[in-house]
Amino acid sequence: MKRYLLFISTIFLFSSCNLNQKKNTYLSFGGFTQGTTYSITYETEDSSNYKDEIELLLAEFDTSLSTYNPESVISKINRNESNRTDYYLNTVLKKSEEIYTLTNGSFDITVAPLVNAWGFGFENREEMTERKVDSLLQFIGFDKISYNDTILIKEDPRTMLDMNAIAQGYSVDIVAKFLDNKGITNYLVEIGGEVKTKGFNKTGKEWRIGIDKPFDNNNLPGENLQAIINLSNHSLATSGNYRKFYEKDGIKYAHTIDPKTGYSVTHSLLSATVIADECITADAYATAFMVIGLEKAYELAMKIPNLEAYFVFSDENGDYQVKITPDMKERIKEIK
Repeated sequence: MKRYLLFISTIFLFSSCNLNQKKNTYLSFGGFTQGTTYSITYETEDSSNYKDEIELLLAEFDTSLSTYNPESVISKINRNESNRTDYYLNTVLKKSEEIYTLTNGSFDITVAPLVNAWGFGFENREEMTERKVDSLLQFIGFDKISYNDTILIKEDPRTMLDMNAIAQGYSVDIVAKFLDNKGITNYLVEIGGEVKTKGFNKTGKEWRIGIDKPFDNNNLPGENLQAIINLSNHSLATSGNYRKFYEKDGIKYAHTIDPKTGYSVTHSLLSATVIADECITADAYATAFMVIGLEKAYELAMKIPNLEAYFVFSDENGDYQVKITPDMKERIKEIK
């Protein structure tokens, strides 16, 4: 359902790190994880560098939820070698079920067989026909799995799970919780474009997050900005179809697959940016909104407590337009 982690980073960070602040130090570092990059900035009184501990934490996270790690918990479940779950997977299952219900099935982690067959998952692309799509739809649906705190049961062994629409946001929350436990009160955590902030940056102001213009092949975050948003004590995630897609026989196939129809979405919504308390929530809803389209997404965003959304869509003339929930409007610093 969701982009490869490397390609859908639609956010550019304006965090402004400073290693020589007079009072406390703002330490910054980054690296690679989950097939993408990460960057972390935080204020520290004693210059404590937690990079090694955080990378170990992220590596542990991958052993649970990475579909690209053949020995991960989820990979073994997908191959029907095990039905054992763990804390990370259980957390994602509970949140996924919640959003599956609230979106009437538009967010569905069992979409993996379709995502794989269309060429956006962890298996090779197949030749897709109407018959092929119909054959795969019978394995799709969160109601086709059951779970408790220790095991997951699939009605059909051909059902598989794809966590790309939610796991990355959850990993941001995991790192942020680590920093919370260290007593850090000012930080920015970013993994593959998904963000969580707390407190303020080195200037004492809210962190500034940029949203890219969602035009095809805009692969350099920050080069062409749609908006800049002030963010503090919240999480932000963006989903769109302008970086991960392919064309065949003159038809564009985007990575966002509708789990109900089995096909790539084709509506006018180009990107959805969501702000929520937790990044796991923002991440999942950003994908769900891309599935259901502009009007229904806006209507749903207005109903969900503590959720804000910024939608970019194409009008009948092909021009970019935006639709923004009221609370989100107050965060916008600048639109270019």
